[in-house]
Amino acid sequence: MNIIVCMAKNRVIGKNGTMPWHIPEDLKYFKRITTGKTIIMGRKTFESLPGILPKRRHIVLTRGELSLDVEVVNNPTWEDYENDFIIGGAEIYKQSLPYAKRLYITLVDAEIEGDTYFPEINYDEWSLIEEIPSSNEQYNYKFLVYSKR
Repeated sequence: MNIIVCMAKNRVIGKNGTMPWHIPEDLKYFKRITTGKTIIMGRKTFESLPGILPKRRHIVLTRGELSLDVEVVNNPTWEDYENDFIIGGAEIYKQSLPYAKRLYITLVDAEIEGDTYFPEINYDEWSLIEEIPSSNEQYNYKFLVYSKR
């Protein structure tokens, strides 16, 4: 499976249920990478979306039920999601990271205050296969792709 995330240098991925930055290029990157794919997320991540994202199959992992038109899974078997994309949140990232084969990380070159963090990555287990530096008026950032060794 694949993981896609935008995080700060200090691993912050969220604050008060939202992303603590606005990087339009990252949103475009996310759309390009995930269009036509299955995206898997926790309930809070799903609720933070503006709605159903077009041209993507949505799977929401939750202990409860949702009455929306998405697929709901209560007890995931991570091996079943080999070609799919985990898009958050923190607990879903933590559970799925050991099973991931590829990481798509937008790394914001800043220490940002937040309350939600991406789990620690043991970079010895990963090979960097792509790095694209970029910036906007607020931040320098990089699009990084890692493959499991």
